[in-house]
Amino acid sequence: MGEAADPAARGRVAVAPPMPWRTRLAVLAAGYVTDATRRADGTVNRRLLGVLDKGVAASAAPRNGVASRDVVIDAAAPLRARLFYPAPAAAGGGGGSRGEQDGRRPLPVIVFFHGGGFAYLSAASPAYDAACRRIARHAAAAVLSVDYRRAPEHRCPAAYDDGLAALRFLDDPANADPPLDPARCFLAGDSAGGNIAHHVARRYALDPSRFAAVRLRGLVAIQPFFGGEERTPAELRLDGAPIVSVARTNWMWRAFLPPAPTAPTRRARPTPRWPASSRPRRSRWPRWSSAGTTRCRTGSAGTATRCGPRGRRCGCSSTPAPYTPSTCSRSSRTPRTSC
Repeated sequence: MGEAADPAARGRVAVAPPMPWRTRLAVLAAGYVTDATRRADGTVNRRLLGVLDKGVAASAAPRNGVASRDVVIDAAAPLRARLFYPAPAAAGGGGGSRGEQDGRRPLPVIVFFHGGGFAYLSAASPAYDAACRRIARHAAAAVLSVDYRRAPEHRCPAAYDDGLAALRFLDDPANADPPLDPARCFLAGDSAGGNIAHHVARRYALDPSRFAAVRLRGLVAIQPFFGGEERTPAELRLDGAPIVSVARTNWMWRAFLPPAPTAPTRRARPTPRWPASSRPRRSRWPRWSSAGTTRCRTGSAGTATRCGPRGRRCGCSSTPAPYTPSTCSRSSRTPRTSC
């Protein structure tokens, strides 16, 4: 007899596919670092994180044909980045003189944003230092890995602002060392970095004329981290998954999104929706709440409006606490103490 189809078993297989033991250990270690550095008050223990995720230094001497150096994009922010570029090894072991580099054709530029749920890792993290080095070598391009400000100390839109600041940095000819060609500029990022790359590209497209030299030619989004009001079936299957579990992603959205925006947001996803676990408090913009399969829309004052396709109404007299999903009665026509 064949094995019976077990949907739960299929879900578990999808969550934890077979992995080499080295990969499995790396995944478990990353999950441990994430959990160990989160405090109960919603902050991150940066000192402990710096020990567990010890960054590597930039290297002016080429490694595998790629040199790197740290640059300051905005000293006031502060905002830094790490620039990787192909550089043949010189006889003295350096990356070649500026004169030698000036004789080469300017390099296209890939502006890269690392992952980490908006709150973890950095451009100096060993995994991302190695990844950007490989990209620069195989793409024959310069890679500007942006060390954007992280949540929850710096909430949305700080990371997007930093991405646009990186483009302004490239737009200044004084920063073209080695020679760079900002007219051949690409954005790239993985996970939360893919989200940032998406929104930086969108901001650029709103008014490209602000940039004299930078021209975006493409966007590479590697498993970008987006979220919505409701969990998709694929997200729900991640319950208990390594690293990207539902509980961890909920925390990441709460850490990243502002508690009380003053304008509609399109940042969590390409469409203007808030994750259910991260709805704003006392926003003047409409918010959605759910009760079973019925969706209820309420205004800022909690006034009753049409509720779901059945035309029922609901209302409330107080707004929920920050990041608390809203619920309401399906048939109530009077204000309630919670919604």
